[in-house]
Amino acid sequence: MKGTAGTTGAALTHAMSRVPGPVTVVTTVDGTGRRRGFTATSFSSLSLDPPLVLVCLNKTASTHAAFASADRFLVNLLAHGQDQIALRFARSGVDRFAEGDLEGDIVPCELGLPGAPGASARIACALHAVLDGGDHSIVVGRVLDTHVDDDRTPLVYYDRTFTHPASALGMTDPLLSLHLADW
Repeated sequence: MKGTAGTTGAALTHAMSRVPGPVTVVTTVDGTGRRRGFTATSFSSLSLDPPLVLVCLNKTASTHAAFASADRFLVNLLAHGQDQIALRFARSGVDRFAEGDLEGDIVPCELGLPGAPGASARIACALHAVLDGGDHSIVVGRVLDTHVDDDRTPLVYYDRTFTHPASALGMTDPLLSLHLADW
């Protein structure tokens, strides 16, 4: 069996690459009216009462200040076929919205925030708290509105590649659908 061990950042990064995660693009509009966004796989529900979600953002990210002070933000759970949006919002030093304006893949959605109309789900939030998480901030949002498209298959990030739940392949055996399938 091939493997790695250790407690270094690289070892933890490798271990965490084995944990499937949702692919989200989180967006807001800052105090100057500028649209801001980033790609995140560290996203989770936190509480049903009150309804809270969390997303983690590196403290050195160019968007950190905008999200740490945002009144509202929108979590776009990307769908199959939206991997290019995820890649675009993961790049640094570019206008992440310019290409979307041309393609029409980012438009005003819930609460007027920039969103991906083809996302499998969108969750609009009010900023509830920003918590310390080491080199990341844990951005907690109070859910204000949601949109779910049951016909869209969520995009998943696993082992440094985009994939999808096996259930998207039409498998009827619930045990088989626990496994991920490659594109």
